[in-house]
Amino acid sequence: MDIHGVLASALLAATGLAPASGGDVVRWHVPGVSSAAWESHPAIDPRTHDLWFVRSDSDFSGWQLMWSRCLPQGWSAPAPAPIAANEGIEADPWFSADGTALYFISSRASGSRQSAGLDIWFASRDAQGDWGPPTRLPEPVNSPHAEWFPRPDADGWLYFGSRRPGGLGNDDIWRARRTATGRWQVENAGPAINSPGAEYEFQPAASGRWALLATDDGLFRVERGADGWKPRVRLDATVNATGTEIGPMLSPDGTAFAFSRDAGDGRSGEFYLARSGNAPAWPRCAAQASHR
Repeated sequence: MDIHGVLASALLAATGLAPASGGDVVRWHVPGVSSAAWESHPAIDPRTHDLWFVRSDSDFSGWQLMWSRCLPQGWSAPAPAPIAANEGIEADPWFSADGTALYFISSRASGSRQSAGLDIWFASRDAQGDWGPPTRLPEPVNSPHAEWFPRPDADGWLYFGSRRPGGLGNDDIWRARRTATGRWQVENAGPAINSPGAEYEFQPAASGRWALLATDDGLFRVERGADGWKPRVRLDATVNATGTEIGPMLSPDGTAFAFSRDAGDGRSGEFYLARSGNAPAWPRCAAQASHR
């Protein structure tokens, strides 16, 4: 294990998440969901425990938003998500902490099948659990360039990746929030997170104290200090095994995370779990758990 792996192990172990030793990273097979296609970017509805995710072709193209309901026997066979568009590509679903809102990216405005047409969209859910029509977030949150992986943080910032100019490299992590006047303020997330390479996915922990970062050089952990984000630390080869690791989803208590990887074994992209040895069972369908 190199020094980056040692540091990552120490940081993860200090907070109860230590997927850096053998046996802590396992394939997460979801019956009826895992398939010959590429499954990635999972998100679990905090109200219903339904599983939302992205299904792609085996070459990671043609992204579609999928939905698997949480039933007594477990997650159901997936179908297009309730807010899915008929045209274009869509990905990266994520719920607000209270489950009243959903963020995702979509090219539905143009119907383009190219990633350059992806923007951040937002949908709200009413008291009966029905989703309203999604709306595209305005500029300057969206831009003429691709936006990725919108993720709200506990402090009110919405983090996302973007290929817009003005960053430190290729894709960068940016963040946005509404000001007191209702306008959107957008800024680069800074050099602790971004580099001359590509950073495109940033998943804050529910506590707001740390985050996982997906880059063209693998998955990293980023700690938050008193003055902002500290320099990122690369996770070791137990997690970063093939260079295809994407779409991290953190457990609510921060003791585990899911992600997607192409293991190179002919099964295309699959879900994986990284967790500490004493982490509670997660993810699981609450309806299924209650019937055991």
